[in-house]
Amino acid sequence: MSKSKSLEEVNESVVTQGDARGFRKILAFLGPAYLISVGYMDPGNWATDIAGGSQFGYALIWVLLMSNVMALLLQSLSARLGIVTQHDLAQASRETYSKFVNYVLYILAEIAIAACDLAEVLGMAIGINLLFGIPLIEGVLITVLDTFLLLFLINKGIRKMEAFIIALVMIIGFSFVFEMIFAEPEMGKIFGGLVPSLPNSNALYIAIGIIGATVMPHNLYLHSSLVQTRKFDRSEKGIKQALKFNFIDSTIALNLAFFVNAAILILAAATFYKNGMFEVAEIQDAHQLLAPLLGTQWAPILFAVALIAAGQSSTITGTLAGQIIMEGYLNLRIQPWIRRILTRLIAIVPAVVAIVYFGESVTGKLLIMSQVILSLQLGFAIIPLIHFVSDKSKMKGFHINKTTQVASWLIASIIVSLNAKLVFDEIKGWLETSENPILLWCTVVPLAFGFLMLLLYIVFEPFVSKVKMEIDNHSPHTLELKIDGYRNYKKKNIAVAVDFSSADEKAILHALDLGGREANYTLIHIVETVGAMVYGNKISDHETGLDEKLLFDYYKMMEEKGFRVETKLGFGKPGKVIPKIINEGHFDLLIMGTHGHTGFKDLVFGTTVNNVRHRIGIPLLLVKN
Repeated sequence: MSKSKSLEEVNESVVTQGDARGFRKILAFLGPAYLISVGYMDPGNWATDIAGGSQFGYALIWVLLMSNVMALLLQSLSARLGIVTQHDLAQASRETYSKFVNYVLYILAEIAIAACDLAEVLGMAIGINLLFGIPLIEGVLITVLDTFLLLFLINKGIRKMEAFIIALVMIIGFSFVFEMIFAEPEMGKIFGGLVPSLPNSNALYIAIGIIGATVMPHNLYLHSSLVQTRKFDRSEKGIKQALKFNFIDSTIALNLAFFVNAAILILAAATFYKNGMFEVAEIQDAHQLLAPLLGTQWAPILFAVALIAAGQSSTITGTLAGQIIMEGYLNLRIQPWIRRILTRLIAIVPAVVAIVYFGESVTGKLLIMSQVILSLQLGFAIIPLIHFVSDKSKMKGFHINKTTQVASWLIASIIVSLNAKLVFDEIKGWLETSENPILLWCTVVPLAFGFLMLLLYIVFEPFVSKVKMEIDNHSPHTLELKIDGYRNYKKKNIAVAVDFSSADEKAILHALDLGGREANYTLIHIVETVGAMVYGNKISDHETGLDEKLLFDYYKMMEEKGFRVETKLGFGKPGKVIPKIINEGHFDLLIMGTHGHTGFKDLVFGTTVNNVRHRIGIPLLLVKN
């Protein structure tokens, strides 16, 4: 387990325990999801919303709603991981994968953070340019100040930061409420847009863009960390309550994000689509056309203010996410201001270089490029998250149920597939228009193929490793027992089922804790080979001889420590033979180690525990490995 805490300076800094009840209790948990919600209304989403509304009117509102449902489920999984395990997604990945895989995942996550921050920096700079006429390059440089604002806010406490972000979200929301009043959208068509439909193939492409830009990978890292800012009772009841209240928090915050995205699309439909302007997709173009179409100068002003608020709030949360992945993947602790300056510079330097070299007209292409980079990384955040929250051992009994697992994998498949199509289309376009396609074939294409192989590894590795672990657990191998630290309780006759796996040590230590030196211990092992099942105790083969030797080694280790030990070797199916041995003897307790396999693995390895517990008349103690 990691020794460092996620966002250590604010970890468990908000106390939720006390006499508060009802809404006051819920209020103590509200906050983290609002920091997450700004990622769903950041400037990178505005272009797809504007394009969808201007080209197809209200027809794609249902896509936004579906995307919001997907986001709510994935964010709730992220919150669950942080609440239950007290580790963020990056820390959980570091504990699970090899160093090499983690370094690659870290680099990808860092690139994704930079790409996301790039979109937010550009969005805020565009807003400053539109509102105050400040050149774009200077607007980008102004965004460096966000880092110092973040340092100031986080030093004041996470609650102050949450209040600031919520205030920015309110500014965005109120701006679009007035925009709706000015635009006078057709309510009947808005409700009609909730019915799924795709007018043509171009609508499908826009829909893919909307869904693809919905879930930001940095939000999954961020949410699993921010929920740890709450200090609550770590009992089963307390964890269930925290999960419930954080789900309420996520539902409210993400519905606000849905309102903002829907408002942008509705605004584009009620102004541009209604007036036959089907090609409006750039943020700058939308801003310029609002005043003449709506007949008020307030419309473009409010639009720019909302854009600045969206960029400002998103850059703060993006920088926090950069800190989380650096500390989580690398366990690297450096000064907070240095960490945040580095995160910001990674985003600002590419933006400044591109604007200086290509001019301000390149901003639209930079925004698209940032979304493609985000698309590449998305699967590397979603898939590990689903694996982690499905793991019974890691989640300590708070793992998601089968229905939620199926829904999560379905959503992951949709999002990753759509993002893969977006990436494929972009690379295909580059190859067709490039003056030197050979260079792309030697660089971009192999890189994309490498990403695909890593993604497949992330998908299937947990399944393969668990099956391998179960097979290894059923293959005899030598163990050196470390017997110490036991208590002196008075159980007379204790049986311990052993299988020469890593589970044996914990099972035997639990037995010694309960019985001390006064008890009689019987080590039971069952030979499960096909020959043993057919010939029983008459079998004489290599594995039986090896099992006898290993059982004798256990016997010698315990006897040398002064314990009274016997051994019994059975032959056949453990679920039948172990109960027979127990029922024929005079035992007070049976102790068994477990490996936690369920579902398909039960079909492969059998349900020994269930068979044993239903066939014996003494207590059974299961010790989880």
